Amino acid sequence: MKDTSHHDARIAEMTFASVYPHYVTKVEKKGRTEEELLKVIEWLCGYQAEQVQELIEEKATFKAFFEAATLNPNASLIKGVICGYRVEEITNPLTQQVRYLDKLVDELAKGKKMEKVLRTI
Repeated sequence: MKDTSHHDARIAEMTFASVYPHYVTKVEKKGRTEEELLKVIEWLCGYQAEQVQELIEEKATFKAFFEAATLNPNASLIKGVICGYRVEEITNPLTQQVRYLDKLVDELAKGKKMEKVLRTI
C-alpha cells in the first residue's frame, strides 16, 4: 500500500493526546494495564510516564512527539500489518514511527507476552 502525502500530513498534525485515551481503552479492554502501555511507550520512545503526561498536557503533535523521542534501536524489528499498512514498507519516517507505536499497542492488546512486544526475545 502506498503512503500519500495527505495521509502523512494528517498523522503529523494529529495530537498524541487525542489518540492516547484510545490506546488505554484498547489495552484495558483486553485485560492489560496502562502501566504496560507506558512501558511500551518507554521502550519505543524513551519517555518516562511523567514525560508522557507532559506531552499529553502540551497537546504535542505526533511530529513533536517523535522529534523529541529517542527511538529504540530495535524499532526496525517491528514488522507486520497495522491499519492496512505493512510497517516495514512505510516510506515516510514519521508515519512509520507512529505505526510502530500502533503495532506495539495492538500486540499488547492481543495478549502477547511483554518480552515479545518489546523485542527482547
